[in-house]
Amino acid sequence: MSDATTEVKDAATTVTTPVDAPAQEDTTSFAERYSDVLGKVNDTLDQVDWSQMGRIGKIVGIFAAVIIAQILIKGILDTINLLPIVPGLLELLGVVVVGQWSWKNLTTSDKRNALVQRVQTLRKEYLG
Repeated sequence: MSDATTEVKDAATTVTTPVDAPAQEDTTSFAERYSDVLGKVNDTLDQVDWSQMGRIGKIVGIFAAVIIAQILIKGILDTINLLPIVPGLLELLGVVVVGQWSWKNLTTSDKRNALVQRVQTLRKEYLG
């Protein structure tokens, strides 16, 4: 039994030695492919109009500021939500505000028609 294991080990070592030669060829071809790709990337980057990058930088900055603001707002709201009585009070406040707005704008047909007219005016103003 021990002879069989030595034969397997010897077979494994003889199998791995021929594999080393193609591995060197693969790394050489990889280096060549890598240099070709880098050359193509450099050629493409040379064709870019870099004077337009200021606009893109501003857009990326605005997106970053919006993402950071959203993270901060979420943190503040999560902190408020952890307080035991505040979420219920804020829900009650929301119900009261919606009730007052509804009473002010939806109780009579004249008020509803005026509201519809204001919404249509705003839509024409902003959407054209």
